[in-house]
Amino acid sequence: MDDCAGESTGCCESGHACVFAKALLSRTASCELVHRRQIAERDLLECSSSVARINCSTLAALLHERARFALKLPSASRPLTHVQSLRLQCGGLAALRSELAHPEPDVHRMVFDAMQRHGSLVDLPWASLVAALVAWEPRRRVRR
Repeated sequence: MDDCAGESTGCCESGHACVFAKALLSRTASCELVHRRQIAERDLLECSSSVARINCSTLAALLHERARFALKLPSASRPLTHVQSLRLQCGGLAALRSELAHPEPDVHRMVFDAMQRHGSLVDLPWASLVAALVAWEPRRRVRR
């Protein structure tokens, strides 16, 4: 099981792990600040900016808090399953992109723009964001 913000650090991870790594690895989002590292067969995504990482951590925590009831998520102190984390990250970023009418799914730029437009991540239109997050569906696998 994984936690919401990707905070758990394993033997090969640093404290700079990307908060939205699942969304980036699934290619539903991108980030201009991400630095990719490979250790054995694992892709590690690290944030090159401590300020941006704090902002993304704040957004991830707010997404978890505001969508907890709608997605039937456990409390913030309990870990999320992979599917719950994926839905929260990918759906949350897709909802934010739609709300901002952002041309690209770049996490850093969307978070920056959201803070510029609304003054704070707390002041985002959470009702519409959560509704869009709940409606988000992952891509269906194509069977061959």
